[in-house]
Amino acid sequence: MSTTDLSGKVALVTGASRGLGLAMARGLRDAGATVIVSSRKLAACEAAVAALGDGPGSAHPLELHVGRWDTLEPAVDGIIERFGSLDILVNNAGIAPLAEDLASVTESLWDKTIEVNLKGPFRLMAIAGARMADAGGGSIINISSIGAVRPSPPEAMYAAAKNGLNALTMAFAQEYAPSVRVNCVMPGGFATDMSEHWDDEFVGKIIDRLPAGRLGDPAEIAGLVTHLASDAAGYTTGALIPVDGGRTAVY
Repeated sequence: MSTTDLSGKVALVTGASRGLGLAMARGLRDAGATVIVSSRKLAACEAAVAALGDGPGSAHPLELHVGRWDTLEPAVDGIIERFGSLDILVNNAGIAPLAEDLASVTESLWDKTIEVNLKGPFRLMAIAGARMADAGGGSIINISSIGAVRPSPPEAMYAAAKNGLNALTMAFAQEYAPSVRVNCVMPGGFATDMSEHWDDEFVGKIIDRLPAGRLGDPAEIAGLVTHLASDAAGYTTGALIPVDGGRTAVY
């Protein structure tokens, strides 16, 4: 049996209806896991499950808004009741509003950014991690951003929330140790449906002086997430791992 075989494991991936989230869901499903594909809109989740097609594991849609605190514990317990366990949580859902200038940022936009990118993931980790610890183990993978450590002014709100997620990763790695591992992946620029709207000038700025010389393929982050979810990463916890084509290695 491969050490990355996730047969019999149940995974919840938030923000999984498209982009990197969908690629991660596919990677976990292809490793044999039962994957809960969640996002704010059920129709989008159902379309994503249909797009995944058949594989070694299975995929199931779930409408879930991570910014709504009171819905998260019932959602986690509902997954455990229906599928028997929750072994893997991928905190991927997020929003990345850009500000023309920081003085014009409204309180409502600030609160929404924190709700989705930080408060919701905190609550999901707290509930899912506790359930995993009681059951004997599990793996939580947070999806942050290199913006957390290389912020620009327009993305200040997003960067602050993601830097908070980095801190939560290290705290929760201690909270539910040793049976539950908690790690964080920090993506750089990836070729997703979002990048299809970027012009050549913007892409050029992203890859300028980038050692990899290109945008990432979503499968290249899915492989790492699948590894971190598996027993093959049994000694890895509390780690903040950039997957950015070398961007954070460049001064």
